[in-house]
Amino acid sequence: MEGEMWDDGDIQVMVQSSVDPGRSFGRGRGFRPIQKSTIYDNDPGKVSSVIDNLRDDDVPGFAKNNEKSSGFNERGGANFVRGRGGGRGRSGGRGGFSDDTGGSNRQRSYDENTNARVNSGGGFSSHKAGECENSVDPPKPRELYIPPEPVDDEAAMFDGGISCGINFDKYDNIKVEVTGENVPQPAETFQSAGLCQFVLDNVKKSGYLKPTPVQKHALPIIMSGRDLMACAQTGSGKTAAFLLPMINTLIRDTKDLIITSQHCEPHAIIISPTRELAIQIFTEARKFSHGSIVKVVVAYGGTAVYHQARQVMDGCHILVATPGRLIDFVNRGRITFSSIRFLVLDEADRMLDMGFMPDVERIMNHSTMVPNGERQTLMFSATFPVDIQRLAGKFLHSYLFLAIGIVGGACSDVEQRFHLVSKFEKRPKLIDLLSQEGSEKTLVFVEMKRTADFIAAYLSDNDFPTTSIHGDRMQQQREEALWDFKSGRMGVLVATAVAARGLDIKNVSHVVNFDLPKSIDEYVHRIGRTGRVGNCGKATSFYDPECDGPLAKDLLKILEQAGQNIPPWLEKYAADSLYSSQTHFGRFGGKDFRKFDKNGEPDSFLGGVSDSGRGQPQPLEPEEDW
Repeated sequence: MEGEMWDDGDIQVMVQSSVDPGRSFGRGRGFRPIQKSTIYDNDPGKVSSVIDNLRDDDVPGFAKNNEKSSGFNERGGANFVRGRGGGRGRSGGRGGFSDDTGGSNRQRSYDENTNARVNSGGGFSSHKAGECENSVDPPKPRELYIPPEPVDDEAAMFDGGISCGINFDKYDNIKVEVTGENVPQPAETFQSAGLCQFVLDNVKKSGYLKPTPVQKHALPIIMSGRDLMACAQTGSGKTAAFLLPMINTLIRDTKDLIITSQHCEPHAIIISPTRELAIQIFTEARKFSHGSIVKVVVAYGGTAVYHQARQVMDGCHILVATPGRLIDFVNRGRITFSSIRFLVLDEADRMLDMGFMPDVERIMNHSTMVPNGERQTLMFSATFPVDIQRLAGKFLHSYLFLAIGIVGGACSDVEQRFHLVSKFEKRPKLIDLLSQEGSEKTLVFVEMKRTADFIAAYLSDNDFPTTSIHGDRMQQQREEALWDFKSGRMGVLVATAVAARGLDIKNVSHVVNFDLPKSIDEYVHRIGRTGRVGNCGKATSFYDPECDGPLAKDLLKILEQAGQNIPPWLEKYAADSLYSSQTHFGRFGGKDFRKFDKNGEPDSFLGGVSDSGRGQPQPLEPEEDW
């Protein structure tokens, strides 16, 4: 539970922090415990109207001031612990909350990264606090974080982007396939794409010299009013590919922004699977729309509801949001979709898998949503399995399918290296690796949240300034950790899956898979954090035969496709593996499933992504609740 469905009420909000120099948090890890004495000065006159509006009777989990809410105990304390209900003891299950009668309340809990958790038999028992010797421990204090205001200084706003690398010109030789009817001609330059001078100026300030292949094709497609499903390798400029034509249209073809005392009607909504990616897209959208009438707002969990609600109610042309907070605002009546012109799913394969699909369907099928065909729906990702394409098709109207390069393949600008290690050899091997690489900015991926903290402390104690980011860290800590890494204050960031998707961090030269992921798609996304926009990068992975056998055949194919050196031992493990490959690469890996033959198989002209596993929803690690 990330707090999207909670009323902030009159709780004072803590927004400042201090650095604890002691060892309790691990030297240099970047943990900043919040001081209880540091309080945000709530001005009732400023926030009371917003808070009052947030107390909606029709929103699950809320009650009026003098009534009992099924989410709170009789003392007014919250019976929520990250949305998991009554814990794992005998008194209740993982989800759901009880009321005074001891029944289970089938309350809808939203998390950005999971579908609804409904409990039909768990939750806290009905006895009062103190009646049981084994009382549940008090819950962790709820976070009411107010992020710092984004910078308005032009120099700071346009600084920090990744510049084109020495291999950027290789993009000119990447194969492209566009399928569908009446395909617009690609734009070889930003000027020929039809962007207005205002947007072109911001593109120039951002350091963009010429469009990448996905931008060359996506810009004219979107500006012609077509729906689009686009696949391109990591680090290929997909965010700008949908932001630039959207912002250009909103500036040139202005419509009245409808704001009432109760709700706002955005013209464009961009949905992201993770908070960090939502913040990044928001930052890019502000950059490209700088100085225009277009107002951009971001909404995500882990922050004070009233704070983001107030920003939305101040006016919002483009809303960048995670699914949980977006649905929360819709349920509260603060957002309606009646004026939507653009709807974007970024990292669409993740948005349409088992975890997010119910939330996406709720959004698409909402009573206020502009009908399919009267809005533009855009979907972008580096991987687009066939099963996900089929799901996506029902949300698109007469769409074009754009495939750039080998979809699902690794970027050839990333040097992939593997080390055969056992579980207990990983830590000393990581120290050796970092010692050899010197001061390079390094992103280390692990599978478990507790492993992230442990490795961060271990590296810090070995004189490698390190911080960590994962789903259990408070949102303020997550943002500070990312900032410390981006700014260079910390040279190493240990992360779980929250950092694998879409994050664009300047000068990340090395990605280390301390733990290999469970799926090959996730591997591709991880190593795509380096080697971006024509820059070179390195990816080092620790292969543990006891854990990573199911991935051996897929890793072999990824290495072959990218022209990388293949360790002989990996070939042996792949040959001996009893697991079938999840990948199917042909001469060109992007394939519109609409071109499949009547038996549902790819035709012989182009290789495609098969149904043999890649399209199946990948179960999340039990400890990783994004």
